[in-house]
Amino acid sequence: MNDGLIPRRYAKALYKFALENGDNEQIYELLKPLSKGLRGLDDLKRVLINPHIPAEDKGKVMMQLVGARPGSSLDKFILLVIRNNRADFLRKIALAYVQLYREEHSIAEVIITSAVELSDDKINRIVEAARQQLGQVALEVETQVDPELIGGFTVKMGDVFLDASVKSELNQLRLKLIS
Repeated sequence: MNDGLIPRRYAKALYKFALENGDNEQIYELLKPLSKGLRGLDDLKRVLINPHIPAEDKGKVMMQLVGARPGSSLDKFILLVIRNNRADFLRKIALAYVQLYREEHSIAEVIITSAVELSDDKINRIVEAARQQLGQVALEVETQVDPELIGGFTVKMGDVFLDASVKSELNQLRLKLIS
């Protein structure tokens, strides 16, 4: 079965279950960091797929990681995923749930990365430009600092990527000089 299909199906089931229980927003808030957080945690992934560790122990580790309370919809769901030997899909399920929630609630994520910390005024101007581009949707704005950009900033809005960094300008100049 397709790696994208399994997480999407589990995410839809979780969304429907959470909607029925009235905690879909809480699960969304808990899964946002998880959808980003498992990326570099290879040791945790090995624990989750280890057949010698009981499912309940794996579930407890995941619940502590996401900060969900025992007996919640998310707790039950994580145990179900682990018992079904799908623990290696947890990050992808979290990503799919976050995406589904954003689609259902018309939320767009805007990630602003700059070489140095930006002032609130500059962030607001970038957000306003993003709002004009995206239309009538709620925006979740995340700011990051990446000194490798040298100067300027990048903005990622869904599939749209704007690169106004010095690093990009220098790379373009280098390519022109080479050709």
